[in-house]
Amino acid sequence: MENAFNKNSVGLVKPNSIDLKNKLDLDCGKTLDGFKLVYETYGKLNKSKDNAVLICHALSGDHHAAGYHNKNDKKPGWWDSCIGPGKPFDTNKFYIVSLNNIGGCKGSSGPNTINTKTGKEYGPEFPIVTVKDWVNSQKFLADYLDIDKWACVIGGSLGGMQALQWAISYPSKIKNSIIIAAAAKLSAQNIAFNEVARQAIITDPDFHDGHYNNFGVVPKRGLSIARMLGHITYLSDDSMRQKFGRDLREGKLHFGYDVDFQVESYLRYQAQAFVERFDANTYLLMTKALDYFDPASEFNGNLESAFEKTNAKFLVVSFTSDWRFSSSKSHEIVKSLIKARKNVSYAEIEANQGHDAFLMPIPDYLGVLKNFMKNIEVGD
Repeated sequence: MENAFNKNSVGLVKPNSIDLKNKLDLDCGKTLDGFKLVYETYGKLNKSKDNAVLICHALSGDHHAAGYHNKNDKKPGWWDSCIGPGKPFDTNKFYIVSLNNIGGCKGSSGPNTINTKTGKEYGPEFPIVTVKDWVNSQKFLADYLDIDKWACVIGGSLGGMQALQWAISYPSKIKNSIIIAAAAKLSAQNIAFNEVARQAIITDPDFHDGHYNNFGVVPKRGLSIARMLGHITYLSDDSMRQKFGRDLREGKLHFGYDVDFQVESYLRYQAQAFVERFDANTYLLMTKALDYFDPASEFNGNLESAFEKTNAKFLVVSFTSDWRFSSSKSHEIVKSLIKARKNVSYAEIEANQGHDAFLMPIPDYLGVLKNFMKNIEVGD
């Protein structure tokens, strides 16, 4: 579509929606007889069909990774800094595919969509899905788009886990894998953060065992607390100090329990905005997918063995201030890839934005991505 904004933007984009008839056997033991996926594409698939790149989203992400849905949009897609003409994921060279995973809440089959068997909303009855399930569903999308092999699969955080799983599950279907601010499995601390978030939602009086939409309510308080907790862990102490310090919202203390500090105001604003755009059941499901990810578990806990049959070239990226997914977790992936004698590059980016740094246009970070992508050869 014509670029309606600037030379580095993909401009106006429209989501695509497909109903796949494939049966999807899930790790939890249940089966989806078919499922809907919403996705966006940027750039064009070349004649060789070897320039396709898959973007995998993180916990609260979706298919809208770049460009704008209309001219009045104030913000572009969540990874617009990386996707577009001349950007790291250059749409002049690559055909970019970004989807909303099953279990999501932005149009793909998930808790807030209709179960065709019952004619009612899935709600909490939508099955728990794993990163491996997502990769299997993405493989069906690739088949539908007539993409035999991805030039690269890319993701940050939970998206990075998918990029890693792609290389393991479908070694002949992926040439390159970029794993950003991720881990081969969550630490006990990370699982604990997710459990606190889930408990905040589940114990909200408006949760109604996940059937809140039947009652015309939303567990706003629980979802707000979950988002505030999560948001704190995505930032670093330095970034919060630089952005807020101990600044007072109105220049004085009120000696009460309402907002005194700017950081309190910010967290409440972020929570309110999140509640308006995200589904509580999806939040529960996504955090479980994070908790369950552990590809080494199928190889007697040996990550090196999990990488044994991979063929992809890997780029692993971490950030110095990311304490939620620390550089040591990336080191674990890199060391296991080296032991498995795989082609891997690693970059640790100096950044004070914490885990959210993977979404930021940090020059060194963009440079690393751009250089890696430049070296990927594609046909006409």
